[in-house]
Amino acid sequence: MEQFKYLGITITNQNSIKEEIKHRLTSGNSCYHSVQNLLSSSLLSKNLKTRIYKTIILPVVLYGCETWSLTLREEHGLKVFENMVLRRIFGPKRNKVTGEQGKLLNDELNDLHSSPNIIQVIN
Repeated sequence: MEQFKYLGITITNQNSIKEEIKHRLTSGNSCYHSVQNLLSSSLLSKNLKTRIYKTIILPVVLYGCETWSLTLREEHGLKVFENMVLRRIFGPKRNKVTGEQGKLLNDELNDLHSSPNIIQVIN
């Protein structure tokens, strides 16, 4: 038997978690799209949107992460997912002088999101 599902986690004979992380990110993306209207609402504070991310989306992505031994490629994929969600929560960066909008850089996102990033949570 090359692989089997146990308690919702795919276990392989090679101990590869590539497919499992891909499945978790797909599930997290589905979860994100189900609450997207809340995360894009101007009526909710950024703090509340961050709490929604931490309590609804993040547990879906990190289910079973205790068994993961991550490679750099898998870490990168998880960081990309987290940054995508955080960019949607915090919105574009505005230049105070010109009023132009720009994309938030990863370091700026980490500063705005004071919690540990997804990789620190796994480790």
